[in-house]
Amino acid sequence: MSLESLLPIEHESLLGMSLLPNQVMGNHIELHTETKGLPELKGLDVAIIGLHEYRNSFFANTQYDINSFRKEFYGLYPGNWSVKIADLGDLPNGSTVNDTYFAVKEIGYHLKQMNIIPIFIGGSHDMIFPLYQVFQDFEQLVNVVSVDRSFDFSQEDELISGRSYMSRIIMDKPNLLLNYTNLGYQNYYCATEEKDLMNKLYFDGIRLGGVLDNVSSTEPVFRDADIVGLDMKCLSWQATADPLKGHPNGIDSRTICALTRYAGISDRVSFMGIHELPSTPMMDQLLAQMVWYFLEGFCLRYNEYPVAVNQGFIKYSVTLSDQTMVFYKSERSQRWWLELTNDSHLNNKLKKATLIACTENDYVSATHDNVPERWYNAMRRMY
Repeated sequence: MSLESLLPIEHESLLGMSLLPNQVMGNHIELHTETKGLPELKGLDVAIIGLHEYRNSFFANTQYDINSFRKEFYGLYPGNWSVKIADLGDLPNGSTVNDTYFAVKEIGYHLKQMNIIPIFIGGSHDMIFPLYQVFQDFEQLVNVVSVDRSFDFSQEDELISGRSYMSRIIMDKPNLLLNYTNLGYQNYYCATEEKDLMNKLYFDGIRLGGVLDNVSSTEPVFRDADIVGLDMKCLSWQATADPLKGHPNGIDSRTICALTRYAGISDRVSFMGIHELPSTPMMDQLLAQMVWYFLEGFCLRYNEYPVAVNQGFIKYSVTLSDQTMVFYKSERSQRWWLELTNDSHLNNKLKKATLIACTENDYVSATHDNVPERWYNAMRRMY
């Protein structure tokens, strides 16, 4: 089992812990140390795991030091949380990248069995691929959400890298990818062929401007997500505080924390990865705060998945010019869902009726005879 190959947290990350107040995170989470060994997994809710697999990374020559993140994270104060967290240490690189994939998949499979959510920190964005394979072993349909400036497709069928892992997921058999959503893409980083493929497969995407202008519009996307991957090349240079390691346009620090909080709130998210990390002191602090916000979101989960609309939900039927759409609103969380009905569902991935997360604005739009784009793409994927 690859969990046994995890390396303990380096001693330098623990230096100064005794000088910190008793209330900080470092004194309230289980730590994999050389003296204590691997923490007991039973009862854990969230596990932090460091990755050093940068052979396919944009930052292959400047690897991120995860211990710098730990020093910042351990010093933060937790909220009034009931979550049980552990830092399980770091996964050493395999002899090949495929060996690392195998280890990540094994770890993901074991933790999913125990209902523990791992946060993988570091490495390249293609680490999403072995996490997708976990769902193949569970024979479970999967939604992947990527916060990224580009789509990560490629015309090179066999090459897996930070630029082509999505192509491998699409081609892998059995194919259990239900939907892929990109948040924050920038058109000038996306080839025309990639955009055509997104449209052909009816995948969803929200451009950078849409994310920045209305970050709350991304919440339903995370609510339907099983795997969330963040490629930190999506950040603007202001967020990294280093023009050499950031970009003129990108997601700012406040927005990226909001996105990780939405990922934490989602009742469905099983894996989260934060990859392609630039090495700057500001990144250490921002990464620590992103993980903090994910944990805060986790503690605010509503436990509304799978959705049981027969209790605690209000049903709204909207008659459009050519059809009737059915919406449900949770009385507890005030969140909205939209019903999809497939009358010819045989041999399709989805059953006859299912729900997708949406916003109140989608409901209002439907009352004005406008079909929500998420509904359109989801219906096309069903047929």
